[in-house]
Parts: sequence; C-alpha cells; structure tokens
Amino acid sequence: MKPLKPSMKENKRYLLVKGKDFRDLEKVILEFIGVLGMSKTGLAWIKTEKDYAVVCTNREAVDSIRASFAASSKDIQVTKVSGTLKGLNN
Repeated sequence: MKPLKPSMKENKRYLLVKGKDFRDLEKVILEFIGVLGMSKTGLAWIKTEKDYAVVCTNREAVDSIRASFAASSKDIQVTKVSGTLKGLNN
C-alpha cells in the first residue's frame, strides 16, 4: 500500500483547554455540533492534568469546538491553539 501524500493528510491542531471537569468535554461538544459534527472533528486526547488538558483535533473543527465551549454552561475554555505540541508550552 502506498503512503498518503502530504496534501491528503489531515491537518491537526492542538488545543490547550483549561477548566475544572474534563469528563464533560466530549458531552459539551456532542450537544452543540451533534454526532456527525463530532465525527468530523477527529478529537483525540493527548494529555490530561489536574487543571488543563491537551486535545488534538482537525484544523477545520477548531472554530466549532470553541463555539461549543462558549455556548455551554460548563467552565471550560480554550486558552491556546497550536500546530505543534511544542508550540503550546504548557
């Protein structure tokens, strides 16, 4: 099987998310953009600590994820977005 060309790969963005309870993160996104939108985000957990989490997502879905956090009543917010993990400096 031939490898994918770089232009065919998904462009990922890494989000530094701060809040109190990260168990509700997926639920908040699912309520706002639905099942189909959630599947298009390509959401993946990279790192979880006590007061922050690093989440990987598709480049086109960053705005909808930010909007879902703003529309929810939970205390979750995106503090920084970067194209690399090193760029987050957490």
